[in-house]
Amino acid sequence: MGTESAAVNFSELVNKNKQTLARLQESPRLLLHRRDGEDLVLTTAARAEQDQTVVSAATRMLAAMARREPGSMELLLDILPEAFPWVRFLSEPDLHAFAVELVDTMRAADSVGNSASVAQLLIAWQHTAEVYSDAELLAALTRHHSEDYGPVPDPRNIA
Repeated sequence: MGTESAAVNFSELVNKNKQTLARLQESPRLLLHRRDGEDLVLTTAARAEQDQTVVSAATRMLAAMARREPGSMELLLDILPEAFPWVRFLSEPDLHAFAVELVDTMRAADSVGNSASVAQLLIAWQHTAEVYSDAELLAALTRHHSEDYGPVPDPRNIA
């Protein structure tokens, strides 16, 4: 049994459903490529529940560790660069804010069973680090602008 996801076209699932679903015995997940939509991942309910259980346990352990032991926040701050190398571009106060926000968001997301907010938080902080890594971009974004450029147009109306 492999640990990598197998990939198939969505049409293969539709046209050869038994053979395609049988591949879930060889691989924990099937990546379904779609021509007219976002790719999908197919897995068994048992595996999805196992994955959620593992993520939930890791989240609860991280949150408990970060809150309980004195010095645990320092440990978290020490290990974050190994998990997320881009945090090296964050200032010390931003790194601390990221750590606190990450733990709080993971805990809240686990309580509702939806990790989308954690993914969004990671993307947002990574983009912040990307700005800090580029001195020219940082200067442009933090420069005082005396002009008011007016309301921002709704991006949905821009063709």
